[in-house]
Amino acid sequence: MFDSVCSLPLLSDLFSQALHPNEPVVSVGLASGHVQTFRLPAEDASSEDDAASNASANGKGHIDTMWQTRRHKGSCRSLGFGVDGEMLYSAGTDGLLKAANSETGKVTNKIAFPLEKKGAIDAPTIVHALSPQTLLLATDSSALHLYDLRIPYSRKSARPEQSHHPHDDYISSLTPLPASETSTSGFSKQWVTTGGTSLAITDLRRGVLVRSEDQEEELISSAYMGGLPNSGTSRGEKVLVGGSNGVLTLWEKGVWDDQDERIYVEKGNDGGESIDILSVFPDELGHGKLVAAGLANGLVKFVQIGQNKVVSEVQHDETEGVVGLGFDVEGRMVSGGGQIVKVWHEAVDTEGADDEMAGGKHMMDSDDSDDSDDSDHENKQTAQDRKKRKKGKGKDRSGGQHVMAFHDMD
Repeated sequence: MFDSVCSLPLLSDLFSQALHPNEPVVSVGLASGHVQTFRLPAEDASSEDDAASNASANGKGHIDTMWQTRRHKGSCRSLGFGVDGEMLYSAGTDGLLKAANSETGKVTNKIAFPLEKKGAIDAPTIVHALSPQTLLLATDSSALHLYDLRIPYSRKSARPEQSHHPHDDYISSLTPLPASETSTSGFSKQWVTTGGTSLAITDLRRGVLVRSEDQEEELISSAYMGGLPNSGTSRGEKVLVGGSNGVLTLWEKGVWDDQDERIYVEKGNDGGESIDILSVFPDELGHGKLVAAGLANGLVKFVQIGQNKVVSEVQHDETEGVVGLGFDVEGRMVSGGGQIVKVWHEAVDTEGADDEMAGGKHMMDSDDSDDSDDSDHENKQTAQDRKKRKKGKGKDRSGGQHVMAFHDMD
């Protein structure tokens, strides 16, 4: 289904990956505290340069390092683009949420998020721009903070507009639900979170609405899928939830007390592999209702919803789990885990796929535009940051090669 056409080594282990909503751009947040942003080759390369156009179509165009910096003193736990892609938000174990221009990496605002009751830094797990006005920040203590982006916060006075605790354990995933038909803004006001063994629904105006029954399995990842057959009690909208035992559960939108269906994605003698991240296939790719599931064993499995079965798989890495997964604006799948990000094109001809040829190498620029408060040497991870999460939290490594490896497709 997909061929890997680019392998991008990173400076240290990946914690978070974000894809630009409008451009072929990927940003990564690393265990070393670095944030790196890369521009992928565009499929619609200029017709004035046929050679460049052909190279791009074959996945062999240049990947440019737009910028990189030591953004956080500690790990960069989470990244998220704003809804228009102009801003990139990062949250680190240094207790800071930073807003930066996504094109240049220049920081425009810093917010110190609330500490735990004992005064310790409450490490972030998710940052998500719900709308141009609303930013969500989830943490290890199960806190969910809402910030109004229209307010000029400062790191000394950064009280959230709202704070909720939808779970008893750290918040492992956050998925916005589509805006209602009566919405005037067109932006979601409700979202699904998973944490511990439960699923919860929170509303921007009313707070936590409902929490599911105990599922007796840790819930790790989630994604929304619409456009399904509307029959019987089904409204054609599901929330897909990945569990720690390799089971994908389907939840009918609006029926949140318990799951509706179960799909075994990865079985094992001691239980299945954790489904650490989910990404729904864009409809324009023409594959029907498919979801990509990134697993803790480095596999990406493709699950057909409706038939409710695994139809294909690819290997991101043989040892490291998949912690980043999504589709860019060109329809390419981008997977991340360990110290590598891979870009995948749809397979055109699988004949001779084993005869992989080494492509050209492109040296990354050392675009070192560090913030003034960032140190030149790497700080060790805090004790809080070393806690091993199911969601593939990275280890503190350094020394990744600054080389991009490209591979040809037959």
